Amino acid sequence: MLCACSGEQHKFEEAPQSPESLATRDFSASGLSSRNGDWESKLDEAQVEEAESTLKEALSLNYEEARALLGRLEYQQGNFEAALQVFQGIDIKGLIPKMIRAISERTKQNKPRSKEDIVVIPNVMSLHSVSLLLEAVLLKAKSLEGLGRYTESANECRIILDIVGSAFPYGMAEGFSEDCKLQEMFHSALELLPNLWIKAGSLDEAVTAYRRALVKPWNLEQPRLAALQKDLATTLLYGGVEVGPPSPLQVSGPSTLKSNVEESILLLLILMSKMLIQEIDWDAEVMDHLTFALSITGMFETLADCVEQILPGIFDRAERWYFLALCYSAAGHNETALNLLRKACGSSEGARRPHFPSFLFGAKLCSQHHSYAHEGIKFSREVIDLAKNQNDHFLGEGHKFLGILYGAAARLSALDSERSIFQRESLDFLNRAAVNGNGDPEVIFSLGLENAIQRNLDAAYDNIMIYSDATIGSSPRGWQLLALIVSAQQRFQDAETVVDFALDEAGRMDQLELLRLKAVLQISQQQPKRAIETYRILLALIQAKRELWLHDKNVDQAKEFKHEVLTETKLEMEAWQDLATIYRDIGSLPDAKACVNKAQSIEFVSPRSWHITGMLFETQSLYKEALVSFSVSLSIEPDYIPSIISTAELLLKLGMQSLPIARSFLMNALRLEPTNHDAWFNLGLISKREGSLQQAADFFQAAYELKLSAPVQKFE
Repeated sequence: MLCACSGEQHKFEEAPQSPESLATRDFSASGLSSRNGDWESKLDEAQVEEAESTLKEALSLNYEEARALLGRLEYQQGNFEAALQVFQGIDIKGLIPKMIRAISERTKQNKPRSKEDIVVIPNVMSLHSVSLLLEAVLLKAKSLEGLGRYTESANECRIILDIVGSAFPYGMAEGFSEDCKLQEMFHSALELLPNLWIKAGSLDEAVTAYRRALVKPWNLEQPRLAALQKDLATTLLYGGVEVGPPSPLQVSGPSTLKSNVEESILLLLILMSKMLIQEIDWDAEVMDHLTFALSITGMFETLADCVEQILPGIFDRAERWYFLALCYSAAGHNETALNLLRKACGSSEGARRPHFPSFLFGAKLCSQHHSYAHEGIKFSREVIDLAKNQNDHFLGEGHKFLGILYGAAARLSALDSERSIFQRESLDFLNRAAVNGNGDPEVIFSLGLENAIQRNLDAAYDNIMIYSDATIGSSPRGWQLLALIVSAQQRFQDAETVVDFALDEAGRMDQLELLRLKAVLQISQQQPKRAIETYRILLALIQAKRELWLHDKNVDQAKEFKHEVLTETKLEMEAWQDLATIYRDIGSLPDAKACVNKAQSIEFVSPRSWHITGMLFETQSLYKEALVSFSVSLSIEPDYIPSIISTAELLLKLGMQSLPIARSFLMNALRLEPTNHDAWFNLGLISKREGSLQQAADFFQAAYELKLSAPVQKFE
């Protein structure tokens, strides 16, 4: 056995019979004197007392070592109960101060010294002895773990960290002996402790243990350090327990970690940087966790930056472009996303297998942004070709997107013949999607919307009722479209009732939009006072939410819900514009002007605000000023139909010489919106003035029929 003081091996006269006999056997006096040699005679009384003290401690430590060795044998044989009984006989608490001193004193001598410089410190354990005892504590913890006593196991494991942590208050020195078993015992305890707390169900303790392992340098190898960082990140991300940052991380300034998710993201970004410089091997799970963490916090551009930095060969080119497209689309950069999808689906990838997700996502993006309708049709047809005879679900998705995109292309078309073809194709493919989609509510909704836009109101009503049944009436947009369809049937009171039902089930943002729709319906019923009161409620709700944010100074929340903030601002501006129109209609021009000013203070370059300003000038017979306001509106948005029609109406008042120009404006309005009854009515007035009475009658008839099927707001 190795002596606790010198680390040398002693020979005993009798073979050990038990742990007790091992621990209590006597040293041979002759052996001791032979080892001491000539210097024995030189010992004075004080040295003798010191030697006796050292010998007693050596004998005591041998007893602890013997139990440690025997416990190790029992543990290796899987006898956890027996091992635990042996380990419990070791008085670790009484030895903790000596172990801390031994580590501190021995590690001070790590630097190479000459033989003359080596100083033997009396009454100090050897690092070998300390390692053996720490191993005993570690094996005791593992025995308790094997017996399912996780909390006791964690408390034992923590003793190792306390001992070494007290000896190294600033972390483990870099020059610490690598061949010393002590360091390995400590590293094993660092890794084991958080897992024990997790098994015990104490996630907050587990997080604290992980942080303790990472907050100081402990000479961990990079793979082991990375594993701990990853485990802490996933525990913080998915654990469901909010644990405040430890004191070393509670720094002031913008770098303060405000939540577990932020700390998790920081750890995952550190791991990503290590993988990028190839300090550790690539781990796909780290990227998966980082994707989830950045997605739930809305940091999609940061995620895109991480994907762009990944070394070539990790992802296939098309897969990388697709991933980046998802990131930029989620961040609101749809043009960038489409450019990436064009690369993934382009001719440069022709020799490779077509990347089906890119075609599908391209079709979806284009279906949401109708200016890309024709390009989206190409994406959708490719989806159908790839899914044909292979996957009915994706075939139905291709038909759905193709139907939506043909409808969008019809609204972009300048030719009546082409528009008619596109509208027919739209309904055809949406009906196919409804058959292949096994009653997919989204397909039914799209079919109902397209029927409504084409003024097939009965079919649209049936579609939306089916959609409402499929979604159990829980979709606010379904209620909203149903209300618009009912309003197009001139059943305004029923439409308002539908909105009231929707308000009871809608979320906050949907409630605001539904309140505006309710006010518009009240205007259509010639109830301006009720409409003004509804707008007052709408504006009060928006103002209350804004004051709450300002009171809490929750700028981060405002950034996180940027889309919600923009939507509320737009709704507020539209409410003031609607109020201005109401006050103009009832003859209260000062109130109307005040409302317009409010709307312009929110967004000065709104075409509708300038249009309403022109209407106010026209009410006061200030035609030149009105024409200037309409021109400003059209300079902001050349295709703003109300200003186009109002300009034509104003030109009609100026006499016969302006009729051709007015007709040109109205034809342009009908090119943009063929179902606009105001444009058809004014064309009838022009034809009547020109003497084309039959043509005027046809135009008036078209205006009358379209007005009877016009919703109070646009269907989309």
